[in-house]
Amino acid sequence: MKLENRRLCVFLSMYLHVILLYFLKHTTSVNALGSKTDRLALLDIKKSISGDPKGVLSSWNDSVHFCNWNGITCSHRHQRITGLNLQSYDMQGTISPSIGNLSFLRVLNLRNNSFFGEIPHQAGNLFRLQHLNLSDNLLEGKIPANLSYCSELTILSLRSNRLTGVIPSKLGSLVKLEVLNLGKNNLTGEIPPSLGNISSLRQFSIAYNNLAGTVPDELGRLKSLSYFAIGPNNLSGMIPLSLYNISSMSTFSLTDNQFSGTLPPNIGLTLPNLQAFGIGGNEFSGTIPESFSNSSQLQILDIAENNFAGQVPGSLGNLVNLRWLGLSNNNLGNYSSNSLDFIASLTNCSSLEILDLSLNNFAGVLPGSVANLSTQITKLYLGVNRISGTIPATLENLGNLIVLGMQDNLFKGVIPASLGQLQKLQILGLEWNSLSGKIPSSIGNLTQMFQLYLSHNKLEGNIPRTIADCQSLQYIDISQNSLSGAIPQQVFGIFSLSLLLNLSRNSLSGSIPVEVGKLKNINALDLSENNLTGEIPESIGDCQSLEFLYLQGNFFPGNLPSALASLNGLRYLDLSRNNLTGQILKDLEKLRFLLYLNLSFNALEGEVPNKGIFQNSSAVSLVGNSKLCGGVPKLQLPLCPQKLKTSVPKLTIIIICVAAAASLLLLSSFIIFFLEEEIEKGIIFCKLNSQFPFKGFIQEASSGHQWILSKHADWNRRLRLCI
Repeated sequence: MKLENRRLCVFLSMYLHVILLYFLKHTTSVNALGSKTDRLALLDIKKSISGDPKGVLSSWNDSVHFCNWNGITCSHRHQRITGLNLQSYDMQGTISPSIGNLSFLRVLNLRNNSFFGEIPHQAGNLFRLQHLNLSDNLLEGKIPANLSYCSELTILSLRSNRLTGVIPSKLGSLVKLEVLNLGKNNLTGEIPPSLGNISSLRQFSIAYNNLAGTVPDELGRLKSLSYFAIGPNNLSGMIPLSLYNISSMSTFSLTDNQFSGTLPPNIGLTLPNLQAFGIGGNEFSGTIPESFSNSSQLQILDIAENNFAGQVPGSLGNLVNLRWLGLSNNNLGNYSSNSLDFIASLTNCSSLEILDLSLNNFAGVLPGSVANLSTQITKLYLGVNRISGTIPATLENLGNLIVLGMQDNLFKGVIPASLGQLQKLQILGLEWNSLSGKIPSSIGNLTQMFQLYLSHNKLEGNIPRTIADCQSLQYIDISQNSLSGAIPQQVFGIFSLSLLLNLSRNSLSGSIPVEVGKLKNINALDLSENNLTGEIPESIGDCQSLEFLYLQGNFFPGNLPSALASLNGLRYLDLSRNNLTGQILKDLEKLRFLLYLNLSFNALEGEVPNKGIFQNSSAVSLVGNSKLCGGVPKLQLPLCPQKLKTSVPKLTIIIICVAAAASLLLLSSFIIFFLEEEIEKGIIFCKLNSQFPFKGFIQEASSGHQWILSKHADWNRRLRLCI
């Protein structure tokens, strides 16, 4: 019995050994075949890549095993490709359909390149794939519906491409998906309700598409959501209340859609982990819930561009982590005198960087507590309200301000010189108020400022020369004030001016300095409605970027500067209501971009050109120049005097006349001298009469040279006897 058992054991051992050898041989054969498939697939992928500026694929050759190629990860056991990572290599090309042959692939990351064409449907064969990231490329076409076969997917990111079509409803079967990012494409259609089946989903973004319809109630089942971004799109309707009850939510963004309704009063209690809440650009209404103060982690609260009304809760000051509070473009404040009292509570928000209260119904005096806001604040927007009082000089405390917008309010008094301490300021907007006094010279300290708005106030005095120290300025508008004196030539030395210099509707005098030609990058120059004199300098032709030039309503004399015709990009030119004389520059008709030309009410004369801008009578105004003529018929100007077909130079005519008179005088003198020698002989008269046509000569002479005949009256009498 023992012998039989021993024989059985030996037999079984030999049998298992044979089976194991066969299995190993078969496995080795399969692995070899699989490895060959992977290698060939990679070579196909390489062929489809037309641009590899960093030489990443230079290692993809037979000198090393493909598992050692750049961007490749293989499994240790089978030596099969499990990862293909070519992120951020600036590659160009298409994604080869052979990608579907990498059957062991778990990670495919081609993010941040320039791959174009369509996503190959063969990608749906990658049943082991867990991470698919094709974002930040140039991919087009539709999202392959068979990506739903990649049942192990946890991350699917196709953000920032050019994908079109609808979101496949089959993606709802990817029950292991944790991240779905389809933002920044051209997707249309509606949000599939099936996406509510992905209970594991943590991040969901379909922002920046063209999706329409409503938000499905089924999305409220996504209880693991922490990131939810569905705007901008064209979505509408009301947000399902169940979405406001996902306590794990940290980012909630619905911006720039057409959602309506009110916010739940208890929103801060149901979303306790909220860090960013953005619903700007919708049609929400009602009041701001007090309960927001319970979302203690809240850093961004943006409800701008809606229809919220009422007062701003002072409890927002409890949000000590708040960095951005955007309330602009609503109906907040009710124009009550205490509508800005909540600002005092915001002084507790020590991390506040952006406060936007513009375009509301706030009124009353700006509280001094505004100067006690966080020193981290960089942008303060108070514009387009009915805020009154003076500008607090203590605003200098906000030393990190980059933008200060107080425009279109009821501020009075002077511009505090202390604003010159805001040396990081880049944009200062004080226009459309009732500010008076002078522009403080301390404005020259704002050397980083690139936009200055002071128009529509009651400012007076001279333009400070120190403004030239603001060598970063691109835009200056101090129009519609009572400024006087000459324009400082230093203003034209601000070489950074590229957008606008508007000094119109003041009482500025003097001439335009020749330094105006230094504004080589200026796009628009408006010096209209002042008291400027002197001829327009030819150096204005150096402003080669000019598209808009307004000099109307001044006292400029002289001819149109010929340099105007060299402003090849000019689109609008208004020189009306000045004292300009001479002819219209014919070369103005060569300005092919000119859309509007107003030369009315000057003293221009001569023929109007009839080509270019002058062919369009609706784009040209010449009224009030009584000596102009010609032009196209629609201008209804008188015809110009007809010119001779052949013209003889005046000098030639004078020479001919003088020569003829001299010849006639010489001939007359010769005849008189000759006749006086023979007159006593009495025979010369009849002799001459028979040889010379005296009648015609006398008639011709009597018309132009009577002084000859009167001097020789006796000779003349005897001559007539012979006739």
